[in-house]
Amino acid sequence: MKDSQGKLVLGRTKWRRFAAVVIPATIAVSGLMAGVANGAVSVTFHVSGQTAKISADKLDGKGFAQYGGVLFEKNGTPHVVAMSAIKDATLDNLCQSVTTPIPGLGNFTLYIRAGRAEGAPVKASNLLIGMDKLGGDATFTNIDIGVDASELSKGGPHHGDAGLFGQEADRAVITDLKQIARSTQAGTFALTGLSLSIAQDSTGCFPNSAIN
Repeated sequence: MKDSQGKLVLGRTKWRRFAAVVIPATIAVSGLMAGVANGAVSVTFHVSGQTAKISADKLDGKGFAQYGGVLFEKNGTPHVVAMSAIKDATLDNLCQSVTTPIPGLGNFTLYIRAGRAEGAPVKASNLLIGMDKLGGDATFTNIDIGVDASELSKGGPHHGDAGLFGQEADRAVITDLKQIARSTQAGTFALTGLSLSIAQDSTGCFPNSAIN
C-alpha cells in the first residue's frame, strides 16, 4: 500500500477487515456470472461441490495475488470464490480435511496432515486456491490494492480477467490460518511428513464457528 506521498507502507491487519477491501462490490455475483456467460471469466475445470477445511500455524507466501473467480460443478452449479495465487509458499503444521456423508453409516472425515516437524514445512510453488472463507492474522509487504486483475504478476502465472478488481503483494504472511476452499492447484506440492487418516463424526481441522 502507498501513502499520499507515494511511499510504500507495510501493514498488519485482521483478515475480516481486510476482506472488505479484497472482495468489494465490484466483483459481486451478478457481474462475475455475466463475465462467465460472455467468456470474460475463465473456468478451467469442474469442482466436486464439496469444500475442504485447511489450517496451518503459519503460511509464508513470497509473491501473492488475489482476484475474483467462478468455479463450476459438473452439473453447472456455479460458485463465486476468491482466487489466491502464491508464487512460493511454506506452511507450518498443515491440516486438510474433507467430510463426506456415507448413507447408512454417518459422516466420515478424511484428514491429510504434513509439515508438523520444526524446520520441515510443507512447500508449494505456483499455488492457486479458490476459497469461500479465510481467517487469520495477515501481514502484507508492498501491497497494491485495486490492480486490474489481468495485470497481476507477483503471484506467479495465475491472474484474473480484464476489468475485475485485483491486488498483489511481494509477500503475505498469515498466522493461525483457517480457510474453506473449493479447489487447490500447485505446480509442485511437497508434503513433508505426510499422514492420512479417517475419523467418524469429526469437526475437521477446525469447528465451523472458527470462521464467521
